[in-house]
Amino acid sequence: MFCFLLSLHYICNHNQTYHHQKEMRTIYDFSVKDRKGNSVSLKEYANEVILIVNTATKCGFTPQYEELEKLYESHHSDGFTILDFPCNQFGKQAPGTDESIHSFCKLTYGTEFPRFKKVKVNGDDADPLFKYLKEQKGFAGFNMEHPIAGILDNMLSEADPNYKESPDIKWNFTKFLINKRGQVVARFEPTESFEVIEKAIIELL
Repeated sequence: MFCFLLSLHYICNHNQTYHHQKEMRTIYDFSVKDRKGNSVSLKEYANEVILIVNTATKCGFTPQYEELEKLYESHHSDGFTILDFPCNQFGKQAPGTDESIHSFCKLTYGTEFPRFKKVKVNGDDADPLFKYLKEQKGFAGFNMEHPIAGILDNMLSEADPNYKESPDIKWNFTKFLINKRGQVVARFEPTESFEVIEKAIIELL
């Protein structure tokens, strides 16, 4: 009887520890591929405020690269960075190689923030980092004041009337804000204003 109770106590404590560890995961637990295919641990960005973005070069939101670069230039010296992950899952709007995408962003928008290998952000074969990000922060809702918000809402509603209930990324330029402890603290849909995003970044610096 004593052995049974002891085993039960161990199992309960083990399960509590497992769930606690699962809840306490951060982005530092993940590695990603840079645009040349080299593995990069996100521990390299410890103690920085991070904005993770899935991007595309042929999208109506592509000019957001200009605003992203402004954010980076304004706050990088204070411990802020942007991690750019091109993704071709939405309307196939990120065609080309990783190097051609990088060249386009450098030449067209003068971007200086880190850019990584093209990834998938939805589906069974989504990058593990983005699976984690979606687990932490589900769909935040479109800012319907944005001129493209209504178009996106109609398009997604036709494909899936319940699309708002899924944590899946809805379109290019969805953004996840990470604090200096590697925790996901906010998600911004592509229609969110950069004034709102910048305010949230400043509060974490």
